[in-house]
Amino acid sequence: MQNTNIIGLDLAKSVFQLSVLDHRGNEIKKKQLKRAQVLPFLAKQPTSVVAMEACSGSHYWARQLAKLGHTVKVIHPRYVKPFVQVNKNDTRDALGIAEAASRPTMPTVAVKNVEQQDLQALHRVRERIVKERVAVGNELRGLLAEYGVILPKGAKAIREQVLLVLEDGTNELSVRGRRMIADLRQQWLQREQQEQQYAKEIAQIANSNETCKRLQSIPGIGPIISTLLYSHIGKAASFASGRHVSASLGLVPRQHSSGGKDVLLGISKQGNKQIRKMLVHGARSAYKSLQRQEKDSALKQWVMKHEGNKHPNVIIVALANKLARISWALMKNGSVYHS
Repeated sequence: MQNTNIIGLDLAKSVFQLSVLDHRGNEIKKKQLKRAQVLPFLAKQPTSVVAMEACSGSHYWARQLAKLGHTVKVIHPRYVKPFVQVNKNDTRDALGIAEAASRPTMPTVAVKNVEQQDLQALHRVRERIVKERVAVGNELRGLLAEYGVILPKGAKAIREQVLLVLEDGTNELSVRGRRMIADLRQQWLQREQQEQQYAKEIAQIANSNETCKRLQSIPGIGPIISTLLYSHIGKAASFASGRHVSASLGLVPRQHSSGGKDVLLGISKQGNKQIRKMLVHGARSAYKSLQRQEKDSALKQWVMKHEGNKHPNVIIVALANKLARISWALMKNGSVYHS
């Protein structure tokens, strides 16, 4: 491996840039390739380390290049940027990627398989539909408020109360206004139905996947969070420890330490914000459940130790961090959570 070349590949939609470094770090080749030329060209190259930035399509290319026998490194763009010299262009980007990959301590992104990408896609589409449903519901409530009609809180009001408003002839809604409100209600119902379909599909995957079933034994983790964690972590060996997992989700404190003085700030909020958000929601549910729990468990003792000393929100975020680390341990050991 000491004499292995390092190939930096700058991914794009149509035109790819490639830079090859020898084992001494000298650039021995640079080439521009069309999309259809990438795999045939790299298939002819000796076994090398092929590096690329984590971006759209990077996991697809990583899987394809691994089939050719190359060692693939997917690197976060933040770690590549310091290696790009002066002004940015495709040639310097490819060289910067190769330079970053040459560093032995450079962290890499775990390559996702097709199943994990499918799960991520399902969650992204579901999340977008939920946002649209909330937006349509808020728009409907706001427009009705303009006519003096105030709906009660909750989804039930949109399903049932809006029908009563449309049938009420005493309010100031015009024929055009009633038609518009009825259309908005129908849009809201469509998105609710779509969200339920995706949630049902995710639940089916969670109940058929052995890893997800084991993750659901952890307090506060259900089908949504278990599939999100499975799609993000994949193989537990991709992370050195549970702390690396929570750090990748932005659930560990930012540091500003110097001169032997450790200064810890708020959580970094780096990484996948959807998983972080859902983990915090799960931790909030687990926190309330642990407070009511009669059985004295290690997790309850940990929560109660911080009661009174810290704000509940601080405890909940710390608990989300702990749940992420426990999840990694279960995935690594193939075990089930025992309270």
